[in-house]
Amino acid sequence: MPDSKPGPGPDQPAPEPKGAQGRPPRAAAHTADPQLPAPAEAPPKVWETGEDLDGGRIPGTRRLYLAGVLAAAVLASTVTAIAILDQTEDKESQEPQTTSAAQPVVPDLTPEGPTTEPSGKSGLASPQPSPEDAASDSKDDSSEERQRGSEPIKAPPKPPASSKAPKPPASTSLKSVQAVNYPDRYWHFSDGTGRLDQVSSGSSAETRQNSSFTLVPGLADSGCVSFSTGDGGYVRHRNFQLRTDRHDGSELFKKDATFCPRPSSYSGAVMLEAVNFPGSFVRHRNFQLRLERYEHSGLYRADSAFRLVKGLS
Repeated sequence: MPDSKPGPGPDQPAPEPKGAQGRPPRAAAHTADPQLPAPAEAPPKVWETGEDLDGGRIPGTRRLYLAGVLAAAVLASTVTAIAILDQTEDKESQEPQTTSAAQPVVPDLTPEGPTTEPSGKSGLASPQPSPEDAASDSKDDSSEERQRGSEPIKAPPKPPASSKAPKPPASTSLKSVQAVNYPDRYWHFSDGTGRLDQVSSGSSAETRQNSSFTLVPGLADSGCVSFSTGDGGYVRHRNFQLRTDRHDGSELFKKDATFCPRPSSYSGAVMLEAVNFPGSFVRHRNFQLRLERYEHSGLYRADSAFRLVKGLS
């Protein structure tokens, strides 16, 4: 009967297995916890690979890619178009203006409706003819009308910008300046400041005297006019407002006190242009007498039209 080796006792540990050479096996470097499962490797996300778990391509990912590319192209083209438009506007705003400030503004004095020539009531017209001269003139006019027959009457041609009004005759009689659109108001200077006030025969003697002037040839241009107050003073513009000052003998004063009559669209009225500010005319605004640039409006033409009538004083 073969000998049998007794096994380990109940209090003795079991013998360790030996290797091929009789040495115990090498212990593992890390002993895993038998109670925890081994960590599994996380699968890749489907949006990262575009493939499902079975390896097939997810439907629609190609369309999403193309849509993103198209959106990026549209955004880039929009930004480029906006940049080009901004550059074009900047170039247009930097282009120099072709108008010249040295060129005088010539007002359009074309009448709004049919007008007639001044009837001689203006202070710039020649003296009234005698009854005999008037009768002879009317006969001549009637004969000329018969010769012309039914020929239509043409409006007077518009004067060129460089033409001057006829030289007004020197007058020793007093004149007052009446507003066309306010016939009861006249030039009136109080404390040297010019206004358009209501003046009549019932006004005080001082008020009527401050609304009457002597018409003389222009101090800076004899083809224009100046308004003398009789005490060594003249009507002038200063800071674009009309006032009366004493003549100081300077060239600036002579120019500021010289006004050139221009045709008006109202019968018997004139517009007064400053000799040293071509294109600027005397007008009333809020009943103050001012010098302002010409405007193509009916209100401006009415406010800048004046009649020179017999003096109030």
